[in-house]
Formats: sequence, structure tokens, C-alpha cells
Amino acid sequence: MTGERETMQLIRKAIRQGRLKEPRRGADLNKVLGITWGGNFLAKHCLDTGSSTARFVRVSRGLYRLKDPA
Repeated sequence: MTGERETMQLIRKAIRQGRLKEPRRGADLNKVLGITWGGNFLAKHCLDTGSSTARFVRVSRGLYRLKDPA
């Protein structure tokens, strides 16, 4: 997990603790992490969106899972 920023570390921790399920929506991140930009974060860091930090795979509209499970 080295090199990851705080948000990804918090997401992985929440998954390990069972507070976040796969697949997830932006609203799930918002609720668990106490943020308001979960949907943007997932879309921005999704595979095939041009982002160099593709950490998620889009399962269906608005649903994402980790690219490499923690």
C-alpha cells in the first residue's frame, strides 16, 4: 500500500473492516468516509478513463470494484 494517498488507504481499510462492500457506489464512499465527492473519485480513478491511477473497474453504471483487491 505504499505510495497510496490517504483516501485509498481509508477505502482499503474500510473494506478490510467490512464497512465497504464490493461493488460500491459513490454514495457508499460518502457515507463511510464522511466525504461528498465519492462518485467523482471513483469515476476519476476508474480503468479506461485515461487516469494514470486506475484503481477501480466499472461494473455497471455507477458501480465500481477495486481493480486489485486488497
